[in-house]
This record gives sequence, C-alpha cells and structure tokens, in this order.
Amino acid sequence: MCRFPEPMIVLVTGGAASGKSELAEGIACRLAQGSPMLYVAAMDPQGEEAQKRIARHRALRAGKGFTTLEHAKQFDRMHVPAGFCVALFECMSNALANELFAPDGAGDGWKASILVGVDALERACTHVVIVTNDVFADGVTYDTWTMRYLRALGTLNQLLAQRADVVIESVCGLPVKIKGEL
Repeated sequence: MCRFPEPMIVLVTGGAASGKSELAEGIACRLAQGSPMLYVAAMDPQGEEAQKRIARHRALRAGKGFTTLEHAKQFDRMHVPAGFCVALFECMSNALANELFAPDGAGDGWKASILVGVDALERACTHVVIVTNDVFADGVTYDTWTMRYLRALGTLNQLLAQRADVVIESVCGLPVKIKGEL
C-alpha cells in the first residue's frame, strides 16, 4: 500500500503561523505517494475563531486525498479506521488543551489518553505525522493554568520527539531538521 514501507513517525513543530501545517501535509503526501491518508483533526469546533481556523485547514488540504477524522479529546477511545498509509495528527497543542481543560477531557490522565491515541495511529497506519507547537520562547510568566498547560505541552513534545524517527521545526516557513532523515 505505502511506497515507503518502513514505518516512520515524523514530528513537526514550530511557532504560531510558522508554516508547520503546510509542511506536515507535504510530508504526509510525500510518504503516501497517492496512497490513502487520514487527517486526525483535534480542534474542538467551538467559537468563531475555531471555525475560521478549521475552514482554513480544510482549504489547505482540499484535493490532497485526506479522509478527515474529527476527534478533539479522549484519544484513548479514538477508533482509527483501517486502510490508511499515513495519518496526520493536527495538532497536539489543541489535543492537550482539550484533554486538560474540557469537562469531558481526560484531565490529569491527558498523557495516557494522548499516547494511547498515537499508539492506535501507529498500529493502523504505516506512517504517522504529528504537528505540535513551540510556544516556549516568549519569556513571559503566566497564570497557574497556563503554566500547567505549558509544562504539560513541553513534556508531551519531549515524549513525542523521543518516539519520532524524524523531528522537523518549521521556522518562517522553512524546514529545519532536528532529528533523522526523510
């Protein structure tokens, strides 16, 4: 099914509006080379701003061959359909916020829930491309809830980077290799 038969996990990170989503989609398409792709959309579609971002991401991936799985939280319960070469998980920062702060999220069980979901993607798909955010460089001291989120995202990013075969940072729309080769 996949033309790159060796399973691969790719982590794409970067700051806000850094081009990481477009980079990740390009990597997914390159790995799939026309084979079926699954797009796991983790944004909770609440509010006008979320709706605008979702519409923008749908437009970006239109015509690329993705099947979308909308799944915003409780990733340990995510059913991953079979038959996909590549899964693109967009994005960990939304998934974590939903798990930590939504009333029906995993709460303190966020790590297990998200990692079980990633495991399910790895079992069902040959390749997994994960998008996350780098939001740690502003030097601002935040309130307790925001600091809790930032510490959790830092932990999650480290765990995912350790598991990943390839880690790439998007800087001003340019890919910067941190780990591995595509």
